[in-house]
This record gives sequence, C-alpha cells and structure tokens, in this order.
Amino acid sequence: MKPRTMKSLSTLSLFVALALPIRIAGQQNPATQESSVKHAVRYTVTDLGTLGGTFSLAYGINEKGQIDGFSTLPGDTVEHAFLFKDGAMLDLGTLGGPNSQTFAGLNEATEIVGSAEIPAADPHVENFCGFGTNLICLAFLWKDGMMTPLETLGGNNGQASEVNREGQIAGYTENSSSDPDCPVPQVLQFRPVIWAKGEIRTLPLYKSDPEGAAFWINNKGEVVGASGVCAAYDPRYGLPLEPQHALLWRNHREVDLGTLGGKTNNAAFAINDFSEVVGASDIPGDTYQHAFIWRRGEMCDLGTLPGDAVSAAVAISDRGQVTGVSIDGSGNQRAFLWQHGVMKDLNSLIPADSPLFLIHGFGINSEGQIVGLALDTVTGNVHAFLATPTQCDEDGEQCLSAAAVSPGGAKFALPEKAREQLRQWAHSHRMVSVPTKTQ
Repeated sequence: MKPRTMKSLSTLSLFVALALPIRIAGQQNPATQESSVKHAVRYTVTDLGTLGGTFSLAYGINEKGQIDGFSTLPGDTVEHAFLFKDGAMLDLGTLGGPNSQTFAGLNEATEIVGSAEIPAADPHVENFCGFGTNLICLAFLWKDGMMTPLETLGGNNGQASEVNREGQIAGYTENSSSDPDCPVPQVLQFRPVIWAKGEIRTLPLYKSDPEGAAFWINNKGEVVGASGVCAAYDPRYGLPLEPQHALLWRNHREVDLGTLGGKTNNAAFAINDFSEVVGASDIPGDTYQHAFIWRRGEMCDLGTLPGDAVSAAVAISDRGQVTGVSIDGSGNQRAFLWQHGVMKDLNSLIPADSPLFLIHGFGINSEGQIVGLALDTVTGNVHAFLATPTQCDEDGEQCLSAAAVSPGGAKFALPEKAREQLRQWAHSHRMVSVPTKTQ
C-alpha cells in the first residue's frame, strides 16, 4: 500500500543551527543544554499505510530514514514485521508461524530484530510474546532478506529488542528454570541478554531480582532495561514483568538508575551514544508513572502534557530530543516531543488540516524524524506514522504565517474502534493499556 502524505500549505521544517555533535567520550551532548535561541519546529506527517490490514505501528527509524514496525495482514488475523524504505512497506515474514513483530529500531546496515513465532506449541502453554496463540516465539535477526532465529538460554521463548551498528543485539530470553512465583500462564524465568558474534551472554540482574529484560543497546555497547519480579503480562514492557529497577549495563555490570519516588514500574527504554537514558518510573505512592531522563547520574522527571496524569519516554536521539506518550485519566494518549527542557504535544507541531492524530511516539533519529502510532480521524483506523521536520526561516515567522498549525493541548477522546485495535494489536513493549470506555 502506498503511503499517504499530509503536507502543509508551504514547506515547513526544523531550523537546525547546530552541526551534528562529535561523539567524544565524556563529552556532554550540546543539544541537551538550555539554549537562549528559540528554533522553529514544525512537521509534515506521512501515513505509512499497512501490509493490507487496518492496523500498523512504527517502532524505529535509522539515520537513513528507514523504518521498522509491524502491521496486520488482510483480514486482521495476524501481524507481520515490516521494513519501510523508498516509499514502500516490505513484509519481513515469520519463522514459520503466523506472527512476527519488530521492536525498538534498526541499524544503518538495515539489520532488524524482533520476535517471531515458529510452528510449534509452547509446552508450557505460555503467551510470552503476547500473540495469544500459545506457540513458541523466538528472537530473530533479519538481514539481506533472511530472518534467522536467535538462541535462548535453554528455555522456549525469546525476544530481541535492539541492534547497534556493531551488530550487537540486546533482548531477553527464557532459561530452563521454573519460577514458582510466576502467575499463570508464565512458568520459566527470563533474563536480559546480548547476542554478539554468534554467542549469547546473560546480563546480571539487580541484587535478588529473579527476572529482567534489555530494551536498548547503543553504539558503545551500553545496554538499558529493567529487572524485577514475574507478573501478569504487561503491554508496557511486552512481557510478564513487574519492573522494579531501571538498569544500565556497562562493561557487563549493572547500574541502578534510581526512581522518581515509586517502588515499581521503573524501566529504562532507550539510551543514546552520549549515555543519556530515557524511560518511565512511578512517582511517590505508585499511583502514576512519569517519563524520565537520566544523565550524569541523575534521574529527572519530565512530567506530562497539561491535564495528563501518566507519561513514558521511549526514545532519545543523539541530539537529546525525546519522544513518547502522555496520557490522561481516561486513557487518551498524545505523542510528545521533549527538547530544551520543554515537553510539547506533537500534534501542536503538525498542520491543522492533517487527518492524523498522533497517539504515541516510538522512535526518533538525529535528523529529528519521529515515528509511531496515529489515529486516522477519517477512517477510525490506527496506522504507523512518520513526522518529518521541514524548513523554516531562522525566527520561524515564515512557518507561522504560511501554515495553520494545530493549537496543541487540546484533548482528543479515542473512539472505541481505535481503542479496540490498540487492545487487540498493540501488545508490544512500551505500549500503555487503553481502557474499554472513556471515563
């Protein structure tokens, strides 16, 4: 299916005044410093379409602008991982079972990782990857048109989260040990791992935590994720985990990043090449979860968009731009962009006549391109989107005068059709559950 591009009345773009930062060990990312210069930020939005079904989600985007994610096929009974490049969506297939999906992102060599089912039943009848089929799912590496399974730690299931430019892959797999504290249907323990040069290595957990997962690896080999206890399957993390410690692994040693005051739901989702980490953490009382950024040993609360209660930061570029989701008390979600200390509704930065409402930002590259999940307000379906910064003059006046921009901050109640699609298909990690009805 060809993408549909929503363009504003004139050419709009992010005015970039800084050259790409030089990566030097120990150097502070200049993009995260407060700046007295106000840069105009506007985006055009592209609907990436689907593989023939009604639902799609984009997870990651590399520096070439290539995008990965997953989409339903015609009939909406299964989902497949995709690669979007050169204006077309390519079906990556499966490992012989019905379903597959990709996760955080792809590297510059167009290597893609994720999880896919094989045509064999899980002997423990688990639902480790959330597909609901009770088939075994394995981590995979897709390269040069071929999907290859990755080994486990002796258990049945595994998932791969992210691959860096060196080909190192972060993820998590089951081992052969049972955890009696796991709720049904989960039986086996699962641990964070790195696959590299044909070998699998287990990453250490925090103290006595029995389970954990790795969600991202940067180009320096630093890994982030979480450890905690086995729990009911949670779509925020894409596995049966209650994360209690947001972790950074350096030189195969774990570093506890701390919390925003809560005891649970503390997880690190992404790390850039300046060792800046983003994720989500419960605030005091464990009633709400907020997005955070961690840098130079300190975790900072990014808050929420006005009127919202919950947020999560799920991707950060080497420029220090962060994207994620902010949610109100009724489960209505809005994609955000955080930069220079300010969180903005991404919908306030796109043309007002766009039929897309941006629900969740999942990936961002150093060019400022953002991918994620959007509602088509015409059809009511949920599709993958690409938001691309466009050219403004230095003070932004050309952008502001030449195009109507969404007012921002306005609440948008997700229709029940979209909520049902999210409940059925968006079961992967970094996705917040949606209530059945708007409260």
